[in-house]
Amino acid sequence: MRAELVGRVFSRPDYFLAMGMGAGLSPRAPGTAGSVAALVLFIPLALMPIALQVGLIVVGFVAGVYLCDRVAADMSVKDPSAIVWDEFIGMWISLLFVPLIWYWWILAFVMFRIFDVLKPWPVSWADRELEGGMGIMCDDVIAGVLALASTHLVIWLYGVGIAGGWFG
Repeated sequence: MRAELVGRVFSRPDYFLAMGMGAGLSPRAPGTAGSVAALVLFIPLALMPIALQVGLIVVGFVAGVYLCDRVAADMSVKDPSAIVWDEFIGMWISLLFVPLIWYWWILAFVMFRIFDVLKPWPVSWADRELEGGMGIMCDDVIAGVLALASTHLVIWLYGVGIAGGWFG
């Protein structure tokens, strides 16, 4: 099955994107591998205007609902662990407005992984109640929003302020 999945990822654009350009093929912790790939891919996005960042995340979410639904249905699995496009979008949300400083990005990464893995409410509600591509995507979007809020709370508490000094 693994060889067949690798073949699909590198021959079908829907699988390629849904599986995070191959990051979801990681034999251990594919969600974490997808989150690391998302973090690296966000570096050039972080240099763009915030409106463009948000726009790309929205487009990525809409495309992800379709792609994740299609690939999960094709695999006949509710939420395959190899699908990590949802981690991309959740991770990107958690990085919005975060200063481009490595330790704040590591904090955002850790916060996102905590919310994604532990699934506190409302993440658990979305994971349990929503179906198809919407369900695959929404729990990670909510985890991303919670990670975003938590990261910015820590940044604010340490006096840096959102985006490196708005509260200076």
